Amino acid sequence: MDHPILDIRNLSKTYKAGTTALAGVDLQIRKGEIFALLGPNGAGKTTLIGAVCGLLRPTGGTIEAFGLDVARNWRQVRQRIGLVPQELSFDMFERVDHSVAYSRGMFGCPPNKDRIEQVLRSLSLWDKRTSKIRELSGGMKRRVMIAKALSHDPELLFLDEPTAGVDVELRRDMWRQIGALREAGTTIILTTHYIEEAQAMADRVGVINKGRLLLVDDKAAIMAKLGSTEARISLTQPLGEVPSVLESYQLALEDHGTTLVYRGGDGSGKGKREAAEVIKMLVEQGIGFDAIDTSESSLEDIFVDLVERGEVPA
Repeated sequence: MDHPILDIRNLSKTYKAGTTALAGVDLQIRKGEIFALLGPNGAGKTTLIGAVCGLLRPTGGTIEAFGLDVARNWRQVRQRIGLVPQELSFDMFERVDHSVAYSRGMFGCPPNKDRIEQVLRSLSLWDKRTSKIRELSGGMKRRVMIAKALSHDPELLFLDEPTAGVDVELRRDMWRQIGALREAGTTIILTTHYIEEAQAMADRVGVINKGRLLLVDDKAAIMAKLGSTEARISLTQPLGEVPSVLESYQLALEDHGTTLVYRGGDGSGKGKREAAEVIKMLVEQGIGFDAIDTSESSLEDIFVDLVERGEVPA
């Protein structure tokens, strides 16, 4: 494996009041990937980003970005990182194009009108280039934040809740832009509450809660390891116990014996196959049923379960 673009080891952050925001986080980010960090409010997502971007000083641990120690080389590192924070913050009376060009200069890059035009066009902001930021909608203001973060051509881009408070159409548009950035070679780390976005866009997913990383893995591997199928079969006659021919399956009787419930499998399709086998055997045994309701666990189900249990799965 190539050297990670970002290598975080045993990172911790405890605030003076005693609150632990990060508790020994280890995380390696691969060059060119989209990594989604999922977690409830207060889980430590923004603290982690702040530590990498030099906005706060960790209590312990090390961060290397591009092979450089962030604590010792933070100016060099920061020039190669883009950050789109959760909070919108800029001079509301400044023109869109001037604001983005100013950001580029702040990172020591020479003026480049063509590059600014390219960034603004890619985010559908070119027609608004002479508008003052205060005249824009909330969604357009968020696009300006992304344009500012891209103005100096960062290799690593952090998006902290990038689509919070943005309508669905604009959200889809932003995801197209993020996909295009990735195609151009930018490595992207995003935090999100919208789990369907992580499921649609990310290569790998991390789940953080109370400052601890509970899980980091390829999205497909998480679904295979922790995903499952549930089938609820409504029986025409109640059963006192699960028939012995079905004992090898993960079955339970609910609703006073009128519902036979299968829970099992993984994200590979095993659950669907086993549920079908159970139904076939019910027919063969002459056990009547009049309704079947099946569902597959989503990344959201897995995330909620992890956060509620608060433990790293085996």
